[in-house]
Amino acid sequence: MFTDYKDGRSYALYSNGDRKEARDDYITSYNENVTALEEVVYRFNKFDLEAPSIVQTENSYYMLMSHKTGYRPNNVVAFRANSLSGPWSQPFTVSPLGTRTFNSQSGFALRIKGSKKTTDLYLGDQWDSNSLWESRYIWLPIDIDDEKKILDLVWNDIYDLNVKTGEWAPVEGTAYYAKDATTTGDAFIQEANFASGGLIATGIYGNDSKVTFESIEGTGKPQWVSFYYQNTDDMGFGDQPGGTPDRIGGSWQLRRISSVIVNGDTTKVESLFQRDTNKGIILSTPLQLTLQEGKNNTITVGGLYNGFDYKGADLDRIVVYPPEASCN
Repeated sequence: MFTDYKDGRSYALYSNGDRKEARDDYITSYNENVTALEEVVYRFNKFDLEAPSIVQTENSYYMLMSHKTGYRPNNVVAFRANSLSGPWSQPFTVSPLGTRTFNSQSGFALRIKGSKKTTDLYLGDQWDSNSLWESRYIWLPIDIDDEKKILDLVWNDIYDLNVKTGEWAPVEGTAYYAKDATTTGDAFIQEANFASGGLIATGIYGNDSKVTFESIEGTGKPQWVSFYYQNTDDMGFGDQPGGTPDRIGGSWQLRRISSVIVNGDTTKVESLFQRDTNKGIILSTPLQLTLQEGKNNTITVGGLYNGFDYKGADLDRIVVYPPEASCN
């Protein structure tokens, strides 16, 4: 459902299904009491999309929709119009190609009207069909340029959002690169022109082939650590409803799982879920860890069983962020 903040009118946003004669998306107005639908305001004919949500600015409406890929992420698209009744633009992607909307599907758009500015957030679903309890959300600021008629999602591992003023700002962290890490077993540092410094750590597997980042500065308090990685297991799917894994007789894996150990303490093993990426695309997954105060911390990454294998994703770098500020 969408409510226009200018006139208070509410609308239902929905797809009419997967039948051959359907595959449309609708904007339909509610009556004044929001108890029944009144009339179709606009129909997106045969685009075969789902999960619609609308971002409204002073001059435009942007309709975000996901492709019908089941539990798999896809390239979310947006349409723009001056009026809900159209005409609407051609669809355009809202994130860098190859990221599959940072491994998500469109879910909801949240408008935060503050005293100093209005910030819109993209709330994306990150489904995990193999571990539904590990399905997550990503909340990302939306960057809109009405003059250029552009809407983009802004990736930040961590950001501060003041819900009173509506202002947000990225949080800066300290990067530690895989090219400087040590490896064991069959793990090694490999040339990769898309990675930081042209090198990436690969071959991570189980407990025998691992990568260790050293001389990491910590505070003794919980800190977010983001792991930048590449995982190329399931390259057989795109934005189409069907699709098959790129292995003959293969199964959807959707993510690898890495083990994360701080300072060699094997009694505390953290699980890091690293969703599939396109080849040459680096994405990140955050994990909250407690590091000792000082610069002598280590973080060791191995592989855990994901239901198919013990591979860990290739690693580009980790970024360690300062502890969250107290809310007192």
